[in-house]
Amino acid sequence: MVFLPFEAQKLTEKTSINLVNLIQFEDIVTPLSSQPITTSYVCQGEGNTPILLIHGFDSSLLEFRRLLPILSQHHQTWAIDILGFGFTKRNSDLLFSAENIKTHLYYTWKNLIEQPVILVGASMGGATAIDFTLTYPDAVKKLVLIDSAGLAAPPKIGKFMFPPLDYLSTAFLRNLAVRQKISESAYYDKSFASKDAQLCAALHLNCERWSQGLISFTKTGGYGSFKEDISNIKQETVIIWGENDKILGTKDAHKFKQLIPNSQLIWIPKCGHVPHLEKAELTAEAILN
Repeated sequence: MVFLPFEAQKLTEKTSINLVNLIQFEDIVTPLSSQPITTSYVCQGEGNTPILLIHGFDSSLLEFRRLLPILSQHHQTWAIDILGFGFTKRNSDLLFSAENIKTHLYYTWKNLIEQPVILVGASMGGATAIDFTLTYPDAVKKLVLIDSAGLAAPPKIGKFMFPPLDYLSTAFLRNLAVRQKISESAYYDKSFASKDAQLCAALHLNCERWSQGLISFTKTGGYGSFKEDISNIKQETVIIWGENDKILGTKDAHKFKQLIPNSQLIWIPKCGHVPHLEKAELTAEAILN
């Protein structure tokens, strides 16, 4: 049975509580699994070109708790938990690879939206958005990349993900002190790394097969570089980047601008790796404009 962890009751910020209460689940039939994949999502607002928000690594749609309410005042806005992450069910017969993430996202889009979207990807979600746009260009009207991955070589850690190192790695990521340090490094203003933020970032850890999903994704190599193919993106693209990103740095922002033909780069001042959380109003303005 699908459920949200009981810890969700401990949320204190209004945006967090509101978004949790909007989460819905849909059984998505795909060629990836013998069973439908129960997929978590939020949809708010109506009208105009739909906006689809894709979260980052080991995260969930809750990272859009501040951005989605602003965007939904102007567009129908969706946030979907990608395969292997968030509150989307991790079926036991699934391989959680980048390729399968893209396939699951396509069938979810086809089932729930089925019209061209403004596709917004944050961090690793940017790599997902790039991959999706290159494969299914007719599904994407415009592309938005927020402090995006997608230009670096795949990490080497996958070859070391065997027992017991695989479960030790996920145990390390489950440690709340570790997660708090990561959260603090993601912000320019450290006050954003609050107890509520920590809880939002950790809720999905209590979902069934969280460890197995993360191990599976890491073993497949995750996302590599799209440098050779990214110039094939024809859609108008907006690159949004925090001026003080300490997670990915800032060099790739310029590279994306150079490689994607029809693109513009918008810097968010006094902002770290997550403009959609730290500067939600400015980020929404950049997307809507």
